[in-house]
Amino acid sequence: MAKKASYIKVRLESEAGTGYRYYAKRSTKAEYKLRKKKYDPWAVNEETGKRGMHVWFVEKKMPPAKKN
Repeated sequence: MAKKASYIKVRLESEAGTGYRYYAKRSTKAEYKLRKKKYDPWAVNEETGKRGMHVWFVEKKMPPAKKN
């Protein structure tokens, strides 16, 4: 029987500086930080002046969990 892969939840923040985020999973065995190109609806395209474009998102630490 195969072992189940272990994953951790990570936060991807926009490099455009808009504060837009995505959440994703990645393997705990990975020795690199996740970096994906995804759609940011708040990023402003400098050429056209319109909102919404694809930008790089980089992995950041997850905020601490709330305790009641």
